[in-house]
This record gives sequence, structure tokens and C-alpha cells, in this order.
Amino acid sequence: MKRKRIWRSTAAGLTASMLAGMLILASSAQSALAADSNTLPAGTTTASLPANKDAIAVTKEFRIVTLGDSITVGYEPNLKELPYGYVERLQEQGLLHGRTQVDNYGIAGLKSSGLKNFADAIKEGKALTSEAIQPSLPDPRAAQVGANIAAIKESVTGANLVAITIGGNDVSELLGTADKLSDAELEAKVKELLSSYTANVSAVINDIHEINPNAKIVIADQYQPMPEVAGKALYAKLMEASQGFTKTIDGIAADFSAKGIDVKVAHVAKEFIGGEGTMTHMIKDRDFHPNQFGYEAIAKVFAETIWGDYTKLTAPASGEPMNIIVSGKTLNTPYKPIIRNGKNFVAIQDIVNAVGATTVWDNKTSTATITYGDRKVAVKIGATAVQVNGASLSVDTPAFLNKVGNESKTYVPLAMVAEGLGFDVQYVAKLKTVFVNP
Repeated sequence: MKRKRIWRSTAAGLTASMLAGMLILASSAQSALAADSNTLPAGTTTASLPANKDAIAVTKEFRIVTLGDSITVGYEPNLKELPYGYVERLQEQGLLHGRTQVDNYGIAGLKSSGLKNFADAIKEGKALTSEAIQPSLPDPRAAQVGANIAAIKESVTGANLVAITIGGNDVSELLGTADKLSDAELEAKVKELLSSYTANVSAVINDIHEINPNAKIVIADQYQPMPEVAGKALYAKLMEASQGFTKTIDGIAADFSAKGIDVKVAHVAKEFIGGEGTMTHMIKDRDFHPNQFGYEAIAKVFAETIWGDYTKLTAPASGEPMNIIVSGKTLNTPYKPIIRNGKNFVAIQDIVNAVGATTVWDNKTSTATITYGDRKVAVKIGATAVQVNGASLSVDTPAFLNKVGNESKTYVPLAMVAEGLGFDVQYVAKLKTVFVNP
């Protein structure tokens, strides 16, 4: 099973040169991680291991496809690193529940009409140009996404969940015109926008359901980014429009649910009320996109809508070893993980206990044999290879004895052992965290 590429689209206002820099950064980061045979690139699973690891079983993943605008992209103004938006956080939350794969097809500047064109093309399996998706899209990768329709359709077909953010670009013009319109004019404009939005989003959901009748669909409502300090009268008008948006998307979801189609609303708008100035870039950059607080809030609502819970994850303090989360639980042990030659090692007994495996130590050969189900991994101290179900796999840095207090503990390469036992290993650099799942 070949893992599909995760698209990381740029956002509105992002120049092609900045995008190129982001792509180079992404490529360099993945290449550096890939060079370490015991540390997989972020998002990599055992499904994408090279041929010499074909003996490792692959368990079905929870597969998520994300569609939408620059909120899905994870855009922030003046971005100097890879996006870390709600989608990245959603994948982390998924990994707390089991194997998770996310394919992100966000397109910056997309309106609901553009998403409809995109979804229509996915359903029909026909490639389309950037202009055919939506005229004058600011996202320089839109053409590349449009050309990849066949793979995207395959991704949607195999998804357990499709998560969508759309609508911000439909109603963004209200931010600059609401205070210039009479109440009647504003009401008419909002009614027109929501009518068009309803038709487009309903068509998108129909397309997705036709492609994949079993997929759960979760779509966000639209938060209002203008803080009250901009003017109480304007704030009141915009809040009323936002509430109308939420009511509309709730109605769409209810209509589909009545037909037996699994559509839920992630109610993100209420999380921004009263916090617009601290959760968006409006005050500093006059930009309605979320900042990191905003993206975390969106991820929290999506996670609670999908799984019923959300766990706040943080990176360890500088100088502290990385976090290791096995089947949703943090590996908490006095025998701290160790990095050697850029590779992650853990005390063998800790990983054995965490995954529910068993281990036998052969004192004559200084070999630990770990058994999990029908899988066996034999790790010999100082050896440049491990045995996985009898097959020899080379390692750059061998297992070693590490003295912890008065004890000597056998430390083994985490990724190699976990993969050898048939587990999925994903490393999230932003959190300095490794997720291990059966």
C-alpha cells in the first residue's frame, strides 16, 4: 500500500518565491529525517517502508482528507516556517487514538464555489486548471493540485473522515462593507451570500458522499474575526452575520443527517467570541486568519466533534528527552530516552511493557528477543543488525548497555524495534514527540 503525498498548499497573499522556500524547507527537513533509518519523517508510517521491510504488517489506518481554504492550509501572515495549523494538530489528535493518515488538499483563497468546482472534478476524476477551480486563485500550487485529481479521488474514496473549512472568503467582503450598508442592505447581502453558500456546500457534500458513502463529513462554521474595539455597532452587525452563517451550516448538516448521511458541524465560531483580538492577526496585521491560539481552538473543536475529546500536547523543555506516546499514553519512566548519532533509543523493557510484548534475555549471546503476537525481534548488544522474524535488518547504531543509577539497562533503537513488531511510528518534530501505534 503506497502512502499518498500530503499537499501543503500556500495561502492568500503568499508569493511564489516564499512558497518555493517553504517547499525547499519541507524537502530538506524530510530528507534529513529520512537519512536516519531509525527516525521516520513526520507523517511517515510503516505502510511506506522500503522493500527490505516488507515483512512488517500494516494495520488499517484512520484516514482523514482535509479540504477547504487557507484555514485548511494553515496560513498565517509573515509565515517563515512550515504551517502548523488545525490540520497538523488534528493528525496529532488522531495518533492518540491509533494509526492516522492525513491528506491535506487545502487551497488558499478558495471560496465555496471553487470548492464545488474542485469536488465536482474529484467526483468525475477529471484534472482541471487553477482557473477552472476558481479564477485568480492566489495559491501558486492550485494548478498542481488540480492536475493530481486521480490521486485525490483515490484518497477521498479511502477516507474515514473528510474535514472541511470553507466560507471565510465568501463573507470576507463584509468586513470592509458592513459599516457602510444599512441594516436592510446588509441583511439582503448576507441572505444572498448564504443562499449561494448553501447551494455550493450542499453540492460538495453530495459529491463526497457519492465518491465515498461511508465517510464521515465534518465541516466548520465561520468565526467572526473583527474585535469589538473596531466599533460596537460594526461588531454587532458582523456577529449577527456570523450567527446566520452558523444557523445555515447547522441547517445543511441537519438536512443531510435526516437522509442518513453522516455530516457534523464543528462549531468553531463560538470559540472566537470575545477573543477575536487574541486569536487572529486582525489587530497587528489586519489579517483575519487565526494565529496559533486560533488554530489550536479550531483543532480542539474538530477533535471533540470527531472523537469526543481533545488532549493538549506540548513539546518537552529544551534539553529534555523527546516524548514517546504509545497507544495514546506517554511513556513515563526513569529510564529516559537517549539520542545517539541522531537516533532515538529507549530502554528495551520500557517499550516492551508499553506495547504489551514479552522479552527473553540470552546472557550467552547478549541478545534480547522481543515477542508480540506472531512477531519476533532479536536485538544483540553491539550488533549492526537486528533480526525481524528471522530476517536481518541493518542498523547504523547498535543497541547498547546504559548505566542508570546502579542499574545497566539495554537501550534499543525505538523505530526499528517498534516497526519490527508491526507497529506504526510517526515523529512530529514540532512537538519533539514520537507516536507509536499497533
